[in-house]
Amino acid sequence: MAEPPHVPRTELLMKRCKLIWRLLLISNFALGAYLFARAKKRDTMEIHRKKTQKLEKSKATAEVLPEPITDSMDSYYDEELLFLPDTMPIKVQNPIPEEEQRKIFQWMLEERRKRKPKDPLEKKQIDEQKAILKQFLRAKSVPKF
Repeated sequence: MAEPPHVPRTELLMKRCKLIWRLLLISNFALGAYLFARAKKRDTMEIHRKKTQKLEKSKATAEVLPEPITDSMDSYYDEELLFLPDTMPIKVQNPIPEEEQRKIFQWMLEERRKRKPKDPLEKKQIDEQKAILKQFLRAKSVPKF
């Protein structure tokens, strides 16, 4: 019987180490690419969210002007009804006392503490809101409403 050629043990060990080394490098590269792509996706989502918030704010602040009344409508309405005031008077309310404001802030903080977040992003937002409310409560003077 012929014996198989003798392969030194160190060569087998070297081949195994090369294979393990290559697998580690490939897996490390894949993990890095995944983390980079996830961070990029999160950044683009935040940019998109900020743009939509700006658009919503600009839509909310934009005024809609009434359409001009044409001459053909004069026959249908009295002249008195055509000239309505442009703006309605605004009711000015009394300022809220500082004690009541502190109570409102305390109530808002308690409500934020009761709320259960659905995902990490919502939890982060709630934590930021709680931090702002705590700053208001710790301050010597409360901002006016």
